[in-house]
Amino acid sequence: MTAENGSTEKPTAEGAAEALGGDEQKAQGQTQAPVAILAQYIKDLSFEVPGAPQVYVELQNAKPDITVNIDVRAEPFQETVFEVTLHISASCKVADKTAFICELVYAGLCTVNVPEEHRQAMLLIECPRLLFPFARNIVADATRDGGFPPLMLAPVDFVSMFQNMVAQQQAQAQAGGNGTEKA
Repeated sequence: MTAENGSTEKPTAEGAAEALGGDEQKAQGQTQAPVAILAQYIKDLSFEVPGAPQVYVELQNAKPDITVNIDVRAEPFQETVFEVTLHISASCKVADKTAFICELVYAGLCTVNVPEEHRQAMLLIECPRLLFPFARNIVADATRDGGFPPLMLAPVDFVSMFQNMVAQQQAQAQAGGNGTEKA
């Protein structure tokens, strides 16, 4: 940012709030980011190799079949603070035998300062987007430490996941509303 006298000044939170129309917050002496991660942590981590050591031999001769499922949940913690959890389960089969099972519940305490109508989208899109790289690293490390090549999860489209969830809820609401009504 360049000032009128040609000197350079570093952007500040107040300047960013003002540029984004945060004059009211600035007047109150507050500038709040729409989303902030207060803490992040592993709630649960499990890694199993039920067929060891034979599975390592079979892995040399057969192609692994890997299945990954990801779910996002959000629970209120305080007024504007929510616990957002990523539930990641990955399983690998080799020749119809389970090679490994990895289950991770990775959570973050997220402050969300947006209007109520945008809160669910922020909790189920933006917060998991910020948490995912750390969870991805944990899964990669767990599989590598378990004696397998690291499982590098592909980027996740949390927007599509959210849109699918909303569409599914609307379809269920419509199906529930089409029943016969009692007088």
